[in-house]
Amino acid sequence: MLTSKQRAYLRGIASNYDTIFQIGKGGISENLIQQINDALRKRELIKLRVLDHSEFTAYEAADQIAELTKSEVIQVIGSRFILFKRNPQDPVIDLKAARS
Repeated sequence: MLTSKQRAYLRGIASNYDTIFQIGKGGISENLIQQINDALRKRELIKLRVLDHSEFTAYEAADQIAELTKSEVIQVIGSRFILFKRNPQDPVIDLKAARS
């Protein structure tokens, strides 16, 4: 579980990130979940977007994908959301910096 300072720190980092996945008419497939898992393992923090034609709202998609990938929803704004999942073997983001 992340603290509010850690979430704020991650939001700041993600503000410079590009959206790397989009959820559209195809919905949330096993293939998409596998790709998201791979990206989370490598980056730990990713930004996603729900397209207008999707059957999901951004909140619904964020919650469902977070549950399926065992990640945490950091923020949902409009049609975009940010997910975080710590890589225990090879951490990329230093959350200790958020404590200062």
